[in-house]
Amino acid sequence: MPRKRIPVVAGWFTENGSGDDFRLLGTRCSLCSSVFFPREESFCRNPSCTGGELAEVPLSRRGTVWSYTDGRYRPPHPYPSDPDVPWEPYTLVAVELAAERMVVLGQAAPGVGVADLAVGMTVEVVPGELGSGCADDDGADDGGADDGGATATWHWRPVAADDVDGAA
Repeated sequence: MPRKRIPVVAGWFTENGSGDDFRLLGTRCSLCSSVFFPREESFCRNPSCTGGELAEVPLSRRGTVWSYTDGRYRPPHPYPSDPDVPWEPYTLVAVELAAERMVVLGQAAPGVGVADLAVGMTVEVVPGELGSGCADDDGADDGGADDGGATATWHWRPVAADDVDGAA
């Protein structure tokens, strides 16, 4: 039986079980067309805009590596923080989404390290997990990480060079 996936933050990405349809979700201002991630619910964050009507938009699946680094410290909540739970260093990737004119930060997919990345290379967003024993600290039996479920998030994965012109 597959583990139940609980989004680390509800409404930040689609979660329908299909990796091909997985998308980060932002909001777009109807007045100035600025896009925000994380999503904004109440006002346009563009200081020169008075707009307040925001619509949910799926963000581009692919972007280019803007920067990256190793995380060699135990990350804070909602990441696994129990000192008895082993963790491994991870790679953080800042990805530029050209169509949205923004940079989105996230972890690299498992098995992808700094040696696998280069500034300007194409990456795509994929479903990820923060692991078990994290985020779901409310004690409720809701199938979350404390109950044997998985905390869902997103990861960035390099796109093969021969597939760079594929789906955006």
